[in-house]
Formats: sequence, structure tokens, C-alpha cells
Amino acid sequence: MQVTDTAPKPVTGFKFNREGATNVAVMAVLLALPLWASSVGEDYYVNLASLITIFAIAGVGLNFAIGQGGMVSFGHAAFFGIGGYTAGIAAFHSFEETLFMSVPFAISGTNQMLIIWVVAMALCGLAALAIGAISLRTEGVYFIMITLAFAQMIYYFAISWPTYGGEDGLSIYLRNQIGAVDTDHALTFFLICFGLLLAAIFVSARLSGSRFGAALGTARMNETRLATSGINPFPIKLTGFIISAMITGLAGALFAELNGFVGPSMLSWHRSGEIMVFVILGGVGRLYGPVIGASLFVLLETYIGEWTEHWQLLLGFALLGVVLFARGGVMGLIAGRARHD
Repeated sequence: MQVTDTAPKPVTGFKFNREGATNVAVMAVLLALPLWASSVGEDYYVNLASLITIFAIAGVGLNFAIGQGGMVSFGHAAFFGIGGYTAGIAAFHSFEETLFMSVPFAISGTNQMLIIWVVAMALCGLAALAIGAISLRTEGVYFIMITLAFAQMIYYFAISWPTYGGEDGLSIYLRNQIGAVDTDHALTFFLICFGLLLAAIFVSARLSGSRFGAALGTARMNETRLATSGINPFPIKLTGFIISAMITGLAGALFAELNGFVGPSMLSWHRSGEIMVFVILGGVGRLYGPVIGASLFVLLETYIGEWTEHWQLLLGFALLGVVLFARGGVMGLIAGRARHD
């Protein structure tokens, strides 16, 4: 699939310009506010920061697919939900002390986050392999629709899975753990999420600046040129799609932990749309764009939503403004000026 190449060149290191300074400022504020809120006993704001961080991780995943690979997926909620259900099902069987399955070999539940993250990312990678192997044979709007169709198939499967709550979802009674770390503490859980966000951004930056990232970027701009150089574009794009899905699946597992609940809503097309909003608001292809996009989305939903239930109308105006006047999102505005610095 090919899209107009409006994404910036891959960011492989920090540059001291307006965009770089803004990146540092955004991450510093995201870290400082929960630290302050925790010191005054306001865990609500710490959890709000955790939500922003988790959504930002999901945005980093989709941003890699769109910005680097030109793959406009409207089905990333499938991977977000798979990650969430992995955490929920593992916690359920660990709490009930039952087996997930006994044949052909026994699989028990676990309450260890590190294991859950690995399993969640592996399952999302396998799902992306199957979905991408079919979807990437199409282009344009057909690619968008087929990724949406796959996500909806998984959504309806979750609804019809009564063992794990069906459309009522599944509660996580006790938050999963990391060894002896108290993950129930709001600030501790935020710091875990913040560290994983930094890791996701680092991985995205390194891959974008690698030979693989260069090949993926060339596939985005001109698949024929890449093919004439002796590189098959299909496996390159499929690998990029899988990596994107794994990052988004990690965010889904964290989201389930934060809420203590997983349900089919995590798999719905609305969730895919929200993740797309994070990317567009912040700026497609901008490394830290999803952080700004997720922050704006959550703050609009939280504070404007207190005044009116029609807060999404303001979000729509914000998106319209970005599409019409700031094609590179908020970071695009800054980067455009930064070129003259």
C-alpha cells in the first residue's frame, strides 16, 4: 500500500532544535506531574498520566506502520485487544488456579507481567503475520477495509467467548506483578509504563534509522524502486507490520492492568479510530508525536468531558484544523519552524 510521502525523515538521534526541545519538554512534564501528584496523594492524576503513557505506546506502534511503512491500518484495535485479553486471561487462571488448556500440553495462568508481556507481544506478532500476509496484498482503501474487517472478526469472536465474559468482559481482580515490585502503587505502575514508552520510542527510532528502516521507507515511497534494487518489498512491509502490532499489543496489556478489566470494547473499531487520532494529532511520522496526540486526546476527554458530553465535537474541530492547516500535526508545526532555526 502506498500513501503520499508527508512523513519526515527517520529520527535517529536528538537534535537541539524546537522539535527536540519540545520532545524533551513533553516527556519531562509527563514524568514530573505524576511525581508531584503522588507526593500530594492525588493518585487520580497519576493514573491519568499512566493512561496517556499507555495510549502513547499504542500510538508509537501505529505510527511506525503509517509513518515509516505507509501502511494505514484501521485494525490495530485487534492487537490492542489481544494484548489486553492476554493479561486478563493469564490473571484469571492465576487467580482461579486453573489451566488455560490441558491438551496437548498444560498451560497455566500467571500473574507475572514480564511473562504476560512476552506472550502478548508474541500472540500479536502471530496475528499480525496472518493478517498482514493477506492484507498487504491489497492497496489503498482496500488495505484499510481489510484490516478493519479482521479486527471486527476478532471483536465478534470475543463477544461470543462466554468462558471469558463474552460481551460483559473479564475483571482482573488483582493486578499482575513484576517480582517483588508493588505494581498496585499508582506511581510505581506509571514509572513502569513510562519506561516502556521510552523503550518503544527507542526501538522505533533505531529501526527507522537502520537499513531495515531505510528499506521500509523506500517501500512506502516507491515499491518498484526497492524491487529493482533486489529487495522484495512484501517481507519488509510484513515485518514492519508485525513490529507495529507487537508494540500496540504491549499497550493493550498495560491498559487492561490499569483498568483491572478487559472487554470487547478494546477490540472495537472505535479503539482503532482513537489510536489513529493519537498519531494524526501529534504528527504522522514524528517520533514523539503520539505522546502529544495521546495527551491532547485524554485531556480533552477528561476536562472538556466534565462540561459537556459532546467533547468529541471539539476533538473533531481539532482534527479538522490539523488536516487543513497542519498536515504534520502539532510536531509538524514545530518542525517546520525548526528548519529555519
